[in-house]
Amino acid sequence: MADPLRTASLLTLALIWCGCPTAEPDPEPEPYVPAWPTLTCDDIAAAHCAFPFPNNVFTRADAATDTGLRLALSADAMPSTTAGPIDPADWNVADGFSPGGPLLVHIPGARAEELVGSDAIGDSLGDDARTILLDTTTGARVPHWAELDRTLDDDDTRALLIHPAARLDDATRYVVGVRGLTNSLGQPLQPAPAFTALLGGAGPADRQDHYTRDLLPRLAEAGWGTDDLLVAWDFTTASRRDTTQWLLHMRDEALAEAADGQEFTIDVVEDDWNPDTIAFRLQGTLTAPLYLTEPGPGGRLLFGDDGLPEVNAATPTMEVPFTVLIPQSATAGAKPLLQYGHGLFGAKEQVHSGHFRSFIDTYGWVFFAADLKGMASDDEQWVRDTLLGGDLGAIAAMYDRLHQGFLNWILLMELMTQGMADDATWGPYIDASVARYHGISQGGIMGLAYAGMSPHIDRAALGVMGQPYALLLNRSVDFEEFFLALQLALGDARDIQLVLALVQMMWNRVEPQGWSAYIDDPDPGGRPTQVFMRAAIGDHQVPTLGAHAMARTLGAAHVDTGIRDLWGLDLVGSAQGSHAYVEYDFGLPDVPPCNVPMSLCDDPHGKLRSLDEAREQLDTFLRTGAVTNTCAGGVCSFPALSGCVDGEDDAASRALCD
Repeated sequence: MADPLRTASLLTLALIWCGCPTAEPDPEPEPYVPAWPTLTCDDIAAAHCAFPFPNNVFTRADAATDTGLRLALSADAMPSTTAGPIDPADWNVADGFSPGGPLLVHIPGARAEELVGSDAIGDSLGDDARTILLDTTTGARVPHWAELDRTLDDDDTRALLIHPAARLDDATRYVVGVRGLTNSLGQPLQPAPAFTALLGGAGPADRQDHYTRDLLPRLAEAGWGTDDLLVAWDFTTASRRDTTQWLLHMRDEALAEAADGQEFTIDVVEDDWNPDTIAFRLQGTLTAPLYLTEPGPGGRLLFGDDGLPEVNAATPTMEVPFTVLIPQSATAGAKPLLQYGHGLFGAKEQVHSGHFRSFIDTYGWVFFAADLKGMASDDEQWVRDTLLGGDLGAIAAMYDRLHQGFLNWILLMELMTQGMADDATWGPYIDASVARYHGISQGGIMGLAYAGMSPHIDRAALGVMGQPYALLLNRSVDFEEFFLALQLALGDARDIQLVLALVQMMWNRVEPQGWSAYIDDPDPGGRPTQVFMRAAIGDHQVPTLGAHAMARTLGAAHVDTGIRDLWGLDLVGSAQGSHAYVEYDFGLPDVPPCNVPMSLCDDPHGKLRSLDEAREQLDTFLRTGAVTNTCAGGVCSFPALSGCVDGEDDAASRALCD
C-alpha cells in the first residue's frame, strides 16, 4: 500500500515544478470585537420599550471612557410621568450600568415558582436554573436570585427581576438569559418574534453578528442551548472611575485647602446637659467649600471644563452645623473619636439618644455628628414634593447633594482629628489617634460608602444596614409613602421598577453599591477599613437580604450567633481583624418570599442597638477589631421581644405575596 503522506508530498512537489496553483490555507478568522447597535427601544422582549434592562443596545461607542461605551438612553425608553417624559441626559454621562441590578425583563405568563428564589441562591449556579448570569471575563456563572414583582396586583405589568447575590465587578460585561418557563397551564412560553429571528440567524445584520459570534456561543459553553431560550442579552457595568471620580476630586481638593487650617466656631457649650453621662455638649459650625448651585435641597453639582465638580464661584462656601458629646468618662483622660451616621432623613441630633449617651460614657468615646445632606431631615419634604409632582428626573439633585453631604462628613472628621484635637480647651478630652465610625439604618447603609472614601477611619460598625437601595426599597415599610407617589406618577409597575433601576445608577456614586468594592483596595487618598455589620432578622425597614448582599460583597465572615447558616458566607465562631457579619433574632416569622415589606409583629429595627450584649460587642469591635458572640449561651435570640399576636406566623407572611 502506498504511503499517503509520501504521495501527497510528491504531488505538492509536482505542482510547484509545473507552476500549477496550490490551495492557500484558510486564513485565521478575525477576533470578534463586541459591538451593538444603538437602539431607541429593544424588541427582543417586546412588552416594554426599555426592557430588557440594563442593556448594551442602550449605549454608544466612546473611546474616551474606561469601558469604551457611553450610555445613550432615548427619551422613548425613559418612563413618562404625569409631568412628562424623564430626560435621560443625567444618565447618559455614565460609561456603564449599575454593578448590582436589578436586571429587568417582562415575560408575560411567567410563574414565580419556576424561578430560583432568595432562599436557594446556590441553585442559580446549577444546570436546572431557568435564569443565568455570566461573567464574560471569566466565563463563570454569577450567583443570583429571581422573582416576579409583587408590589402591584396587575399580572399584565409584572416584571421579572434578577438580583445578583453580591456586587458585580466594575467595567465588566455580563450575559443574562431566561429559558424554559411555562404558564399556569404548564404550556411552554414562547420568545418574542424579534428574539426568535435572532435565534434562527435572521435578525438585523447589525445585531445578528453579535448573537451568532458571541452571545449564543457563550451560553452554549455554559450548557444553555436555544431550544427553550426565551430571551438573552448583555450589559456592561460602569467603571470605577465613573463611580468615584466626582467625590474623590471634591475630597482631595477640599482636604488640600483644609491643610492650611479649617474655619470653625463652637457656638454653644453646655456643661449641665444630661450631666449624669455628658460632661460637655458642644454645638458648632465648620465652613466647607460648596460644590452645588445652592446649599439647600434641590442644589445641583457644578462642573468645570474638565468634567469634574467645581466650587460655586458666587457662593464658594457653606456652613455645616455639628454636634459633639464629650462624656463624663473623658474628664479622667482623653477618649477616642466616634463619628455617627444618622437614620433615614434624620439629623445629627440623634446622638442625643439616651442609649448613646450611656454607651459613650460607659465605654469612653467622644461622639459627634453632622447631617448627611441629601438624605437629612431638611431634604425629606423636598424629596416628597418632587416625587408627588411627578418630575422624577429632578430627583437627580438628591444624589448631587449627597456628594456635598459626604464631603461635609469627611471635613468634620478632619476637623475633629486636627483643629479640635489641637484646641487648648477641647483637645485634652480627645484621643485623635483613634477615629472610628458607627452608623445605624441609613447611617449603616451609607457608612459603607463613607468607609470607601474616608481618609481617616479604619473601623466602621454598621447597624441594620444593606445594599443596594433598589433592592431595599420595595421591601421597606419606610418606602411605602414614596412608592405610592411613584405609582401616582407612573401607573405601570414596570415603569416603577425601571425608575428604581435608573436611580440606582445615580445612587451608586453615593451609596455602598458603588463603593463597597474598594473597602480593602482604596484609592491613594483613602485607607483600608475593617467593617462590622449587624442585622435584625425580620427587619421591617432594612431587609436582611440587603445585609447578606453587603456581607457577601465584602467577603465577610459570618460570626455564629446560634441562629442560622447563610449561603455564600463562612460561618465562624469569632473574627479578628476581618470584615464580619452578625444576625440577631427576635422571634418573628419568616420574611415574605417576594419583594414586599415585612410588616408582621413588632419591627426589630431599633431593638438591637439597646441590648447589653450588642453594646458590649460593638465596643469590643471598635477598640480591638474582634467580633465575638456576647450572647448568653451563644444564642442571640430574643423571642420575648417579637410583639407577635395570634395569626402572625409563617403562613401569614407568605400570604403577603398573594
